[in-house]
Amino acid sequence: MTDEKGLVELLRKAGYPEKAIDYYIRKLNVGVIEGAEAVDSFTGLCGDSMKVYLKVEDGVIKDAKFQAIGCAGAFASGSALTEMVKGKTLKEAKKMTEQDVIRELEGLPGPKLHCARLAVDSLKKSVESYMKR
Repeated sequence: MTDEKGLVELLRKAGYPEKAIDYYIRKLNVGVIEGAEAVDSFTGLCGDSMKVYLKVEDGVIKDAKFQAIGCAGAFASGSALTEMVKGKTLKEAKKMTEQDVIRELEGLPGPKLHCARLAVDSLKKSVESYMKR
């Protein structure tokens, strides 16, 4: 069951909604932004880690990417969050909550709700590192 169809079926059985599965399968914004103005990482209580890269121009996030060591929930949350912050000001990005990410994903399985928190905390650390420079 290593094919994409089998993976999608496993994720459905684990309780992931279709939108979260789509974000995970497409791996949106997974990668590095060379020369990013803001980069920082965060490790959650579960041990998963995420690093968020932001391309910032005039206080507006023009591009966002991430790298993660974690589960499908972490990757889906990182993909959703980085899509959501593009075009937002740093101030708007700092106000993002895990509930915003969960809403964008149309939910997460109960044991994976902390993945949305990991993404948000990683974003906030990245924004804070930009503000300190």
